[in-house]
Amino acid sequence: MSDSISRQGTHAGRFELHDENWVFSMQAMILAAGFGTRLRPYSLERPKPLFPVLGAPLLLHTLGQLQAHGATRVLVNAHHLREQISGLLAGRDGVAVQLEEKELGTGGGLRLARDYFGRTPFLAVNGDIVHGFDLEMVYQEHLISGAMVTMVLHDCPRFNNVRELGGLVTGFSGPATAGERLLAFTGVQVINPEALSLIPEGIFYNSIDCYAELIRRGGGIRALVVSGRFWTDMGTPDDYLRLHEDLLVRRVMPGFFPGRGEGPFFVAQGARLADGVSLAGWAAIGSGAVIGEGASLERVVLWDGAVVAPGTVAKDCIIRGGA
Repeated sequence: MSDSISRQGTHAGRFELHDENWVFSMQAMILAAGFGTRLRPYSLERPKPLFPVLGAPLLLHTLGQLQAHGATRVLVNAHHLREQISGLLAGRDGVAVQLEEKELGTGGGLRLARDYFGRTPFLAVNGDIVHGFDLEMVYQEHLISGAMVTMVLHDCPRFNNVRELGGLVTGFSGPATAGERLLAFTGVQVINPEALSLIPEGIFYNSIDCYAELIRRGGGIRALVVSGRFWTDMGTPDDYLRLHEDLLVRRVMPGFFPGRGEGPFFVAQGARLADGVSLAGWAAIGSGAVIGEGASLERVVLWDGAVVAPGTVAKDCIIRGGA
């Protein structure tokens, strides 16, 4: 992704394709319906996109990032603990929630959303990632390319399973053949709604199966390869803790969460720390959390309302509210 791409139009996320005489205002979808199985037992209490990150649910950060990059309408799909997501987003301008009564998978959720977006390509972002990508540029490059789908890829050996050749996605399984390279899908993509017509309605379906069929039929899927930008997902408790260390200690994205202050300790308003509390390494302490006298905490995340008994020693862990 190159910042030298010429930006057209007058404001973020909006530009004109002169050959079609259309003007697009960026629309987006946050995929937030999953069960977060690898994050159990924590995800039994709240859906993964609502896990707090430095005092706010990740979903609100993702929403704010999309809007800052020019998204004027955002659809959020929800299935697991969906009432929590719909409650958080109720009354927010430009935001709609797609409540899914049964598990539809990534493809089924996208297919259900197709009519919401009409003919306009939309940006889709997984609800469990934190990244520093220029989303406006991703969207613009998709429109300029004329591709049906643009998948943002990067080199992340832990997840490298997408085959790429010459700027196109060539497959999703098997070893790379001559000239191909294996890259990882970042969870950021731009989709033309008509590409979703290959997905059956109302059933569980993976979007990758749709894309594999699209490739088989000769349809091009653009591979937009990025590098040098922060990215992580919150797939496991260790990933969740590491994200906080990246933000608080390594400061990989300065200013990404405004108002958090300096240093490796985030303490939300309303948290109470008794005398003799010791914090080491880094810590993120949510609103209403109570830490008893003499407690020692190192590399921990306390959710809103968490209670730590006096004298507790906790290290490398998540402490839920009310625990």
